[in-house]
This record gives sequence, C-alpha cells and structure tokens, in this order.
Amino acid sequence: MTAADHRSAPTSRGTCLVTGGAGFIGTAMSAGLVERFDRVVALDNLHPQIHPTPERPAALAAQVELVVGDVTDPDAWDTLLADVTPDVIVHLAAETGTGQSLAESTRHAMTNVVGTTQMLDALLRNSALPRRIVLCSSRAVYGEGAWRREDTGELFYPGQRTAEILERHEWDFAGAEPVAMAASTTTPAPVSIYGATKLAQEALLTAWAQSFGVEPVVFRLQNVYGPGQSLINPYTGIMSLFCRLAKAGESIPLYEDGEVRRDFVLIDDVARAVVAATTAPAPGRLPIDIGSGEDQTIATAAGLIAAYYGAPAPHVTGQYRQGDVRHAWADVSHAAEVLDWSPQYSLAEGIELLASWIDAEQAR
Repeated sequence: MTAADHRSAPTSRGTCLVTGGAGFIGTAMSAGLVERFDRVVALDNLHPQIHPTPERPAALAAQVELVVGDVTDPDAWDTLLADVTPDVIVHLAAETGTGQSLAESTRHAMTNVVGTTQMLDALLRNSALPRRIVLCSSRAVYGEGAWRREDTGELFYPGQRTAEILERHEWDFAGAEPVAMAASTTTPAPVSIYGATKLAQEALLTAWAQSFGVEPVVFRLQNVYGPGQSLINPYTGIMSLFCRLAKAGESIPLYEDGEVRRDFVLIDDVARAVVAATTAPAPGRLPIDIGSGEDQTIATAAGLIAAYYGAPAPHVTGQYRQGDVRHAWADVSHAAEVLDWSPQYSLAEGIELLASWIDAEQAR
C-alpha cells in the first residue's frame, strides 16, 4: 500500500502518535485522544528537567502506550515506526526555556530543529506518512510583535529591546501601544533562540508536508499554565513559581515594572484545541493562535496568587531577562472559526485550579 493509498483508505479511528507525549500538554490531552483513536502512542525521553523520576507519569491515560526514546535519535524512530504506522502525529517534543535557550542554543536547536527533521526523514524512510501532523509552536515566533503609534495609528515592529534599553529601564516603546498577535496580520520576528527554533520547526514541517501530501496544522500557543505543570523546571512555569513563593509566605518578585502583559491560557483549554485539531476538517495552512483572548499584567496574576494564599503583596524588582518581550497576547478569532473552539476559563478560575493542584501535590 502506498502512502497515498494509506491516507485515502476508509476513515477509521486509527493511530495517533504524540512526540513529547508524557509532558505537560501530552498528558493533559491523553484522555481526549484515547476517546478519538484506537491506538495512542507517546514517544518521550522523560528528560530530568521535566520529570523528577524516569517513570511513567500518573496523569498519562492508562490506554496510552509510552515509548521511551529521543526524537533526535534515528534508531529510536526506526524501532518505533517498525511497530507504529501513525494516521495523525501531534508533535510536542521541544526544549522550551526562552531564557535558557540563549545559553544553551545547541541543545534547543538539536531537539526543536534536528528532532523535527529526524522525524520527517524517518517517516519517509519507513513509508509511514500520516495524513496530518499537528505541531505545537509558540507565540515566541512573533518576538515583540507589532505596536501601534498613538499619533498616527500606524503599525510598526520595534524589534528586540537591547541590553542598553533594558539597562535604562525603558520598558515600553514611547508613544505606542502593542496589539494582539495573529498569524494573519503579525509578522514573525523572534527575539530568542527558542523562538527562532520554533519558527524553523514551522517552516520545515510545512515545506515537507506540502511536498508529500500530508496536512500540516500549526498552533502558536501563548503562556500555557495549569495543573500538571512541572514543579522542578526553573525555566518555564512562572505561574507555578509564583504559587510556590506565595504558599511559602513570600512576596512575589515582579520583573521590570510589573506591567509586562501576558496571555495566560489554562492547559484544559489548550488540550481541547489540540485534540480537536487531530480530527477536525482541514483547517487550512494558516497557523492557529491559542490563548485566553485577553492580556493580563504580571502584577495582576501575581496579585491573584498572593491573595489566594494570603501572602504579602508582590513587589517590583526592576530586574529583567534578556529574550523576554514586553507584551504578548493572542487574537483567537481564527481558532473559533476553524475549530469551533474558544477559551472557557478566566485567569482567576485557572489560578484557583493550579494552586489547589499544587497544594494537593505538595501534601503528598
């Protein structure tokens, strides 16, 4: 049977392969996937930065087959594809630390770029082309995004804030306001190694998929948080870090002036969107932005967390981190159109779910 025959065969529930499937998003969506597919296989290297022990995560649905292996290893791919012929692949495997990527660029490029090309080569080498690959990319591909001049209304791209600008504590761009990020209107311009590798992932997957008749679906996720986040990874999960500080009775430190804006989207909403994309009618080639649909300042999020725990009020430190953008949030209207999806949880609801989960985890 040729790859084309395989993709045009009568519709069945089939097999879904999830790279990085034992991670935060993979475990959250696992229950939804086993409802839609006959077989779900997760490939994950159980990296110690994410997983405190090399054991199967308790949150991973029992029906999911976990294969321990690295996406950068061609032998791991050949072994896997000798047994698994995926109808749909959800590509989650990635190194995700924005700040960390500046100091460990090779590690991020190996996993995010070479790991993706190893997957694509292996699929072709093993005659295992799926009908669709869903890639979870990041809002980091946009970099600082577009801003609007207050006097003329003109959109412009200010680019990366330099070390000199940040040293002067010039946090915003004078006389301008940021606008929501949308794949249809915002030109990607990453300001971190991580963002650059995710944009490369998008380009690699799209070019390859269109060459071989595979449907590419690309998500650009905003700041995902919620129950199941790694509590040991110091490079991601600002919300879980804030919760741990407040739970310990400490005042949460706020970088810059505390007015950095982010789009915090609960993991439950993200999992629904990605699961929907595995079986939805072809959503087209335009990347799909996933977020809460609104921006919140870091100070607002920290204040809600401090209030939950009865901790001291957050305090501004004036510190900053290279590679961080000033503001970022998504226009999610496209996701509503192509997936019939919309975010369901407010920031306050999400924080309560996260904090109560952390409390339960630490009580163990």
